[in-house]
Amino acid sequence: MVLPVNSTNNVKVYTVSGSNLSRKLPDWLIRRKRRELQKDIEWTRRIELIQDFEFPEASLRIKVTPDQSHCMATGVYKPQIRVFDFSNVSMKFDRHTDAENVNFMLLSDDWTKSVHLQSDRSLEFHNEGQMHFRTRIPRFGRDLAYHSPSCDVLVGGASNEVWRLNIDQGRFMTPFQTQSKTGINVLKVNPAHQLFGFGTEDGTVEFWDPRARNCIGTLEPTIPNIMQPVNGTRSGFEISAMDFRGDGLGVAIGTSSGHVMLYDLRQSRPWQVKDQQYGLPIKTLQWVEGQGGAHYEGGTVDGAKIMSADSRIIKLWSVDSGKPFTAIEPPNDINDVCMMPGSGIIFVAGECSEIQSYFIPQLGPAPRWAHFLENLTEEMEQKPQQTVYDDYKFVVRKELEALGLSHLIGSAVLKPYMHGFFVDLRLYERAKSIANPFAYEEYRVRRVQQKLDEARESRIRATTKLPKVNRALAMRLLQMQKGEKAKRGLPVDSSEDESTAKRVGGRQRKKAGAAAAAASAVLEDNRFKDMFSNPEFEVDEEEDEFKQLHTVSQKQKLATEAKMAADDEDDSSDDDGLDIRAPDAQPLENQEEDEDVGSDDEYFQ
Repeated sequence: MVLPVNSTNNVKVYTVSGSNLSRKLPDWLIRRKRRELQKDIEWTRRIELIQDFEFPEASLRIKVTPDQSHCMATGVYKPQIRVFDFSNVSMKFDRHTDAENVNFMLLSDDWTKSVHLQSDRSLEFHNEGQMHFRTRIPRFGRDLAYHSPSCDVLVGGASNEVWRLNIDQGRFMTPFQTQSKTGINVLKVNPAHQLFGFGTEDGTVEFWDPRARNCIGTLEPTIPNIMQPVNGTRSGFEISAMDFRGDGLGVAIGTSSGHVMLYDLRQSRPWQVKDQQYGLPIKTLQWVEGQGGAHYEGGTVDGAKIMSADSRIIKLWSVDSGKPFTAIEPPNDINDVCMMPGSGIIFVAGECSEIQSYFIPQLGPAPRWAHFLENLTEEMEQKPQQTVYDDYKFVVRKELEALGLSHLIGSAVLKPYMHGFFVDLRLYERAKSIANPFAYEEYRVRRVQQKLDEARESRIRATTKLPKVNRALAMRLLQMQKGEKAKRGLPVDSSEDESTAKRVGGRQRKKAGAAAAAASAVLEDNRFKDMFSNPEFEVDEEEDEFKQLHTVSQKQKLATEAKMAADDEDDSSDDDGLDIRAPDAQPLENQEEDEDVGSDDEYFQ
């Protein structure tokens, strides 16, 4: 048996229990086949961090006692409470309830006193032996908190009131009247100075002083990309999670849009805003103070971090810089996350029977009751193996429609991955041959053409590298240089008078020499280097201004295109040398010579 390990940002995360790490069998089958299971290697080598660390269907909430000796969790089905003893790494007891649990609080340092907010508008107080007392609240509750100095249990729900039940006097006190119009989603008590924080459905956070029993401030977080109100909210999102820092000044706020904002109570603007990237409501926030001095790619572990979790992923990131530390993505939806203080153990309650446990050595050491994890993770670490899909073909949705396989989307034949699907290579080849029966002939023609192109490229030829910027201009300048060399070696036409030919040839040589000198100066001078390297100097020959200033070159371009089109037609071979497609048609033999000279003079005038 090996331990699955996930390395994100060079931080190893070990899955020590849950996530189908070991094969689970029902109790009645274990009793019946006990002898057979003794010979099952996989069963005998299974790993269980805590025995029976699971629920029949799903786990809802999980918390560690302040003395870190026990763990209490709630789940379904049937609704029940389970307490696990860390010293014996096993379940201590389980207790069934009448309704599902919404949230619970531990009233003592151990597990013996707790209060549970149920989904049927009831509050249940449990002791070590049984349910001690039950009462009802006016509306459905969403969260609760406990203020130990006054012995008040605060309950918020689908109302603008925060109900107060004093367990010392045994009666309800005057509720707090908030400014929210819809309800209270989250309640927190600052551990340093006992300030109350109420996160509302309107997207605001109200801070109340327990001594004066009134609101002393309201925080209205804003996110630039979310401006439209939704369902009557002021800012377009709800406050779904909140947690105070131990120093009494920092507060982390999670929204229903998947954003986490870190505030200083002395300022109205957040110093850090983090997007969870999934758009799901934040369910759990927890400040994680630095432990040790381990290093990772984003920095050191000494700095404080925030653990934020939605229903898909758990992220740990730096408080100061916002750089990610690591991430955990369980296979099932997340309901609650709890981290043991001072250690690297993380418990995840989710939509599966097992309570998943993860161990991050760089976050902290293993607790005393699980000290064996330090050596076990190194010995039984799973070696990372890269999955290679040799027998599969990756296709996108458009290609599936072209092959006629779009009806297989959602079946086991197609394996979704990123923006497409993996399909069996044999099925892909067969569907491709049916959709395009001439594919082999097309492939054969392409292969022959490819061989011919490779043979042509192997020939020795003089190549001139043209720049990426103003490529057409550089080509014209090189042609001007070559034309000047050619004109210097031209013989005199015998049909013309020798003096006339010398006179015309001299003028052409002078013009060609001047144009070639100018072209060489532009190509070789470093002052014009940026013209062929900087994209800002790119000349757009399709603009109207360029066409108006270079009419001769445009005519020459049109004449060249018309000549190429005329050569492809059989009936154009008997024409009288006129380009009938170009405007201002002229004999091609005279037009080519005159425009060549005219374009050079016009460009360098």
